[in-house]
Amino acid sequence: MKFLFKKISISSDHAGFKLKEKIKQNLINKKISVLDLGPKTDSSVDYPDFAKRVARNVASKKSNIGILVCGSGTGMAMSANKFKKIRAAVCYNKASTSLSRKHNNANIIALGSRLTKKSVALKLVNIFLSTKFEGGRHLRRIKKV
Repeated sequence: MKFLFKKISISSDHAGFKLKEKIKQNLINKKISVLDLGPKTDSSVDYPDFAKRVARNVASKKSNIGILVCGSGTGMAMSANKFKKIRAAVCYNKASTSLSRKHNNANIIALGSRLTKKSVALKLVNIFLSTKFEGGRHLRRIKKV
């Protein structure tokens, strides 16, 4: 599987911490540059603070793409989507992940650690990082967002 992105920012809240660590290690093992923006432990934190870090990195092109993990993925995606140039998608299966890239050119994947098995989450990240945006009619729609 060939990844399209080489610089990735990743973050979580306390609920997503363990899955974030697994994803990070998996990417590092594949020689992908990962910038971990916290947290450093699974102590309770506020997800908007960490979603903001990844969104800012992606919007400013310090990273090509971002990964956010919380309990459901929803809070992180909602927070990240407040930023211009960010298209964060909650992904929960292969189809939702593939379409988020092909049709929506999502630049942040949001995963729910309480809803997604680790093995599935790792596969979804691989799909997200290797799926190209189709452009065409989809580009016209994205420009309206």
